[in-house]
Amino acid sequence: MLRGSRVGLRARHEDDIPILRAELYDDVVNSSRAEGGPWRPITPGSKDPRLVVDEPKEGTVPFSVVELDGGTLIGTATLWGIDTHNRCAHIGLGLLPSARGKGYGTDVVATLCHYGFVVRSLHRLQIETLADNTAMLRSAERNGFVREGVLRSSAWVMGEFLDEVLLGLLVEDWKPDAKG
Repeated sequence: MLRGSRVGLRARHEDDIPILRAELYDDVVNSSRAEGGPWRPITPGSKDPRLVVDEPKEGTVPFSVVELDGGTLIGTATLWGIDTHNRCAHIGLGLLPSARGKGYGTDVVATLCHYGFVVRSLHRLQIETLADNTAMLRSAERNGFVREGVLRSSAWVMGEFLDEVLLGLLVEDWKPDAKG
């Protein structure tokens, strides 16, 4: 398990799946905002790749996020789009509603940065998030990510186009303890 100051990132366990399905993916609005595509129901017991990790994909590393104090499941985190030639990847996370607003997101981003830069020897990490996702923007910026641009009206979410913000962090600008 990868350890942050308050959270741990570990492999997905079978008993994580019903919780993640109910708390993240069955929430139509949350799922639509997070997935970059239209919401669709997940059949119970299906091998949906957003939940079940059967065969690891080379360019994606999914984690379950747990509280270090007690081991309670609080969300998901992913390093995805891993490009070993250009040494870059994307960061994504989703916290259960009960875990939001408690500073866990900042620690998850910090722990994913450690994984990307130290364990995987990447040079650049990137985050794309909806422009109104202030929690993710704050978590990214507290970890040193810089806003690099706005993708205007690039996301179709629940009947409207929304802007996305692109943030980047280079290994030479990364400060492992920068949680400000």
